[in-house]
Amino acid sequence: MRESNSLLELFPRRTLGREGGPLYRQLADILRRPIIDGALAVGEELPKEASIADHFGVSLITVRHALRDLEGSGLIRKRSAKPAVVAARETETGVAWHMASFTDIAAYARDASLDVVSYRREASPLLQHYFSARKGEAGYCLRSVLKAGDEKKAYVTTYFPAEIGERLNRRDFTDVLIFDTVQRKIGLRLAVAHMTVRAEVADENTAEALEVEPGSALLTVEMLYQAADGRNVELSVARHPADRFSITYDAPNDRG
Repeated sequence: MRESNSLLELFPRRTLGREGGPLYRQLADILRRPIIDGALAVGEELPKEASIADHFGVSLITVRHALRDLEGSGLIRKRSAKPAVVAARETETGVAWHMASFTDIAAYARDASLDVVSYRREASPLLQHYFSARKGEAGYCLRSVLKAGDEKKAYVTTYFPAEIGERLNRRDFTDVLIFDTVQRKIGLRLAVAHMTVRAEVADENTAEALEVEPGSALLTVEMLYQAADGRNVELSVARHPADRFSITYDAPNDRG
C-alpha cells in the first residue's frame, strides 16, 4: 500500500477557481485522470478525503461531491470511515447527468452526434399548451436521435412555435445542441431551461428509434427553453433508455 503523500503526487496540485465551473467537477476531473490512465490500479486506495481537501485547498464537501461523481460513473467505491478504492478503469455504460446549467447540458452531449430523422410541420397538444397554438394548428417539429458512437442515448422530439420554426430548416441542425442552433440562427439568447423528468414506457416508434423493446422503461426529460423576455422558444422532449441514464443534482440548504 502506498503512503498518502506518495498517492497525492499522482494528482498535480493546482488552484481551483470558480471561473472554471463547479469546484467539485474540476476536482473530479483531476482525480479521474490517474484512474483511467492506470496510475492507480483497481483495488488501490485513494488518498483520505481530508488529505485531498488540504492538497487542493477545498472543503470536505467539495471532495465528497467529486468522489460521488466518480462513484456514480463506476470508477471508485466509497467506504465508511475508510478511503475510497478504485473499482474500475473505465466508466460504466450508464450515464449520470448532473444538471444545473446550460454548460451541464452541453457536457452531456459532448462527443455525441445528432441524427436528424425529420423536420416538418405537425400539430400537437404540446404546441397548444406551451406556445398558445390553436387546437389543430401546426407548429414545427424536429425529430432526432442523439448518439455516442453506436450507442443511442436519446430519441428527441423538439417543438418550435411557428414564428421560430419557419426561420429554420432541416439543414440548419448540424450542431448536437439544438438550443445553440436556435440561438445562432435566430439571433436570440435563451435565458433558462425549465426541466421536467418523468418515467414512461417506449411506444413502437420510440422503441424502433432507440433499438429497445416496446414497453421498455424510459426516463424522459422535458426541457422548455425561454428567452430573456419570458417567451417560450423551444420544447425538447428527450426519451432515454432508463437503464443507461440517470440524473443527479445538488440541493443546497436554503432554510438558513
